[in-house]
Amino acid sequence: MAVLRRVLTRLAVGLGVLWGAATLTFLAVYLIPGDTALLILGGPDARPTAETLAQVRSDYLLDQPFIVQYGSYLGNLLQGDLGQSYRLRLPVTEAIGQQIGATAALAAAAVVLALPLTFAVAILSAQRAPWLRSIVSGIEVVLAATPTFIIGFALLIVFSFTLRWFPIGGNQGPAALILPALTLALAIFGTLSQVLRNELEDVLEQPFILTARSRGMRDLPVRIRHALRHAAIPVMTMSGFVVAALLGGSVVVEALFSRQGIGSLTLASVYNKDLPVIIGIVLLSAAVYVVVNLVIDLLYTFIDPKVVTA
Repeated sequence: MAVLRRVLTRLAVGLGVLWGAATLTFLAVYLIPGDTALLILGGPDARPTAETLAQVRSDYLLDQPFIVQYGSYLGNLLQGDLGQSYRLRLPVTEAIGQQIGATAALAAAAVVLALPLTFAVAILSAQRAPWLRSIVSGIEVVLAATPTFIIGFALLIVFSFTLRWFPIGGNQGPAALILPALTLALAIFGTLSQVLRNELEDVLEQPFILTARSRGMRDLPVRIRHALRHAAIPVMTMSGFVVAALLGGSVVVEALFSRQGIGSLTLASVYNKDLPVIIGIVLLSAAVYVVVNLVIDLLYTFIDPKVVTA
């Protein structure tokens, strides 16, 4: 019952997060200066007539008060209708569906690179010689503090412009995915590795670790079989940070490497004030965040039941 209660509570909180995200995004886009009807018709260069502008404002309720526009949009959301893109003339779900595959591949590749690197570095450097921990910690701090676009630009200079090992950008082939994925992975690794190593060093001081070593277990199996399970919980708690880093970083990385995806769609939609697509992407991001945190909560049940019953 405790698990069910926890899941229902998290679902209720998740619905609140989705409503809040939709409302704040709608308000932010509503307050952006500019004539949305003019953007829908192609901008000032299209030179639409006053009658055409009035017809568009009427069709999209842009001539109605804020509360009417907000109420209409929430009503459509409750029916699963995200609306139609002003710019692409497509349903929002179709516009997002055309781009989500590229971003999902980028995020998955970044996770595949970041997690093994994080666990390997943290396990091998925890409670080692001070000089080794200082070097590793310094690298982690630099990566965590460096903006994503600078990491990506440095990788481009070394591996694309100088060594010519990888293409500069685009979506063609696995080679074009490596540098963008490595850019996101290094940004995530810098933070996660610091957290995991600090937790490992605390766990390695616990009595049950000393007991395992007194039984003759070698150092590496003790770290992996006994210490890692307890030290990994704070890292799992940071899954929200990882999701946010992947979603936010994809906007920068896709622009830097000229890749198609949700990040590029987001930039184009914000520039063109394409409200339905912007809210659709925000809701998608919030939904992913809620689902990931719900899954992590359920995993706590198996890793450390005391967290659930606390």
